[in-house]
Amino acid sequence: MNGTALTVHQIARPYGFPTAEHFAFVESPLPEPAAGEALVENLYWSVDPYHREMMDEVPGGFPLHAPLEGRTLGRVVASRTPRLAEGEILFHRQGWRTHTVVTPEEVRRLPRFDGVPWTAYLSVLGGTGLTAYVGLTRIARLQEGEDLFVSAAAGGVGTATGRFARLLGAGRLVGSAGSAAKAGYLVREVGYDAAFDYHDGPVADLLGAVAPDGVDVFVDNVGGEQLAAAVRALREFGRIVRIGTISQYNTPDAPPPRFDYADIVEKSLRMEGFLVSNYRDLQEELYEFAVPHLQSGRLAPDETVVDGFEHIVDAFLGMLHGRNTGKIIVRERTEAPCGTGTRTPVS
Repeated sequence: MNGTALTVHQIARPYGFPTAEHFAFVESPLPEPAAGEALVENLYWSVDPYHREMMDEVPGGFPLHAPLEGRTLGRVVASRTPRLAEGEILFHRQGWRTHTVVTPEEVRRLPRFDGVPWTAYLSVLGGTGLTAYVGLTRIARLQEGEDLFVSAAAGGVGTATGRFARLLGAGRLVGSAGSAAKAGYLVREVGYDAAFDYHDGPVADLLGAVAPDGVDVFVDNVGGEQLAAAVRALREFGRIVRIGTISQYNTPDAPPPRFDYADIVEKSLRMEGFLVSNYRDLQEELYEFAVPHLQSGRLAPDETVVDGFEHIVDAFLGMLHGRNTGKIIVRERTEAPCGTGTRTPVS
């Protein structure tokens, strides 16, 4: 097969925030599928906060000078297996490259639902949405009328959590974000009752102002000071859903959160973390929950779509610096507009 492929390699370990110098675009001949394989041209790429964790020298982390991985949608352009038809759109995890060779065991076929854009399979119907759904239904076991606080509420998981919580009958919904504009977006567009910019003062004070009577559930994407403030604000039998620790990914020297550990006992609080990879059996349940709401318009994906694979590193770095609203997705330029979300250049 003639042509070339591009892959992104990590070439150095960052300390703190990564920069463009930690990556390299590598050109190679277009890969040839062997018997039982198919060549996929990638169309949509997900860049996620967990990629930053994997860049460090940790067990299971990204090796240097090798293609990075990530959630991706691609089209089969050449197949040597009857199990993968040319023209079929597939989900796989060999992202950060323009083309890849896959086997049937490495991919997932995507159901097509009327009115649902492809990008939704990387946002509210993908790992982002599944994280939010598992956090609310399996970890928090959210009950109708309960009040929530969500940190990093304007990110992919935070916006999905807010929209799902509304559909599940949550009570008062408050969130934190990294700017006044994002806080305003949460209230205007996502369905939060109140939101604050965590830069505006001590988080305990900011949270107390928007949730003076406390909350029942804290969905934590950040850790640090916001986790400490939430422990203080939680009511009796409150639950903390630990999803991520964004506040520490790029600040390895940051001190751990300080809170009154007696609160855990005296208020009978429960804190539980999880890996969404352990809940992939709930994918069909997520479709059953979310797709009718997407089709009716009650649920809208919050997406920042960046055009062009050459901008994937910029998109990733921009996400780490909070330059996106909702889930950030990179799209091949030749693809038709996704029909939803925002189209925002990330620099």
